Amino acid sequence: MPTQAARPRAGWTLAIVSIALFMTSLDNLVVGVALPTIRVDLGGSIEALEWTVNAYTLSFAVLLISGAALGDRFGRKRLFLGGLSLFTLASAAAALAPSIEALVAARAIQGAGAAIVAPLTLTLLSEAVPAQRRGAALGIWAGVSGLGVALGPVVGGAVVEGISWHWIFWLNVPVGLALLPLAASRLTESRGPSAAMDLRGLALAGGGLFGLVFGIVRSQELGWTSSTVLVSIVAGVILLASFVVWELRAPAPMLPMSFFRSRGFTAANGVSLAMFFGSFGAIFLLSQYFQTAQGLSPFQAGLRTLPWTAAPMIVAPLAGILSDRVGSRPLMALGMFLQAGALAWLSGISPDSAFTSMIVPLAMGGTGMALVFAPSANAVLSSVRPDQAGQASGATNAIREVGGVLGVAVLATVFSAHGSYATPQAFTDGLTAALPIGAAVLAAGGLAALAIPGLVRMHAAAPAALADTRPA
Repeated sequence: MPTQAARPRAGWTLAIVSIALFMTSLDNLVVGVALPTIRVDLGGSIEALEWTVNAYTLSFAVLLISGAALGDRFGRKRLFLGGLSLFTLASAAAALAPSIEALVAARAIQGAGAAIVAPLTLTLLSEAVPAQRRGAALGIWAGVSGLGVALGPVVGGAVVEGISWHWIFWLNVPVGLALLPLAASRLTESRGPSAAMDLRGLALAGGGLFGLVFGIVRSQELGWTSSTVLVSIVAGVILLASFVVWELRAPAPMLPMSFFRSRGFTAANGVSLAMFFGSFGAIFLLSQYFQTAQGLSPFQAGLRTLPWTAAPMIVAPLAGILSDRVGSRPLMALGMFLQAGALAWLSGISPDSAFTSMIVPLAMGGTGMALVFAPSANAVLSSVRPDQAGQASGATNAIREVGGVLGVAVLATVFSAHGSYATPQAFTDGLTAALPIGAAVLAAGGLAALAIPGLVRMHAAAPAALADTRPA
């Protein structure tokens, strides 16, 4: 049972890490609706404009594993404070950017700060909350993250239309300044199981993720057969394969490959990859459908995504509580199949479809996401020892982010092959061709969720399965 002192510490930790995660989640989506206004204000090519989104995504995805590893080595609280400071300063720099190039640079630094903060929120929370109450805490954590996802398009549209695009970045600054002293005084310092730095692992993982994500991002502009894209992806795959080989024999691996001997860890990460691929790729296109095919304003379009994006903040806390009682497997499988059904349903829309006809499938998709968020985190943490939470969290967040980037790129490619932005009908043709691909990937993730061990078996097997995390 937790002590009286542990309870308030857990409460403060939950509040601090949830708000920090909210900031990074909000900033991942809030910029999209502001791009047309930024283009008018700062100028620049369409490609340069796209990099205001891609720079954040790229640095965030590439540095996730490194951020968690550095936290294990130098102190998770210390790195969390550093990442939060970096994110806050970069937000101010983005708001003050005098050119598109300066804005892209600030966004890349924002992504680096978010890459440090995001995995450490999960690690710090898992340490502060007893295992028997972890599902409920993770549900709140996931719900607040879902709130950031939900409010991103709405807040972005409202701020851009009501004030100016600069304020989508200024909003982060007072929140970050308020969180820093709270985190410094309320969080407890901790480190990972090894004091050694796996520098070769850091270089191989960072280089491999950069090559892979850069190639995926550039495929939207250059096409999948471009030499730049192919060379980048192949180099990324080779570096990541080298990373795996090195980690199998490294004396102090940043990501022990023994984690993947756990069926729960491997299956939960496979589900997360599939969910971010299908759902984030679909949301990327659906949010544009309301503006491009139906002629709505950014704010109106953001409001119409709420049945999908708002569901996680309502359902995720309940899913977290249930995951402690029934296990992650049934919730995650149901959530993935709900999302697959939602995309299959929405693949029948037309340019003049009434919003009321889309409310049910949109709510299905959001509910499905909520049923996966917290249970997947619980499944991953239940599959490793408490002192390995940082390494597991970094890997899980990196896999999710790569899934999201890959989903946007693949579905955008399918969209481009079957439609365009020329007319509402052309856009809808591309959208309805892409959504079934996302539905198929989500359904495959639902099957993967069935491989996650049950509640009793998982908690009992995790320590034994992962007792040895280093090669002989």
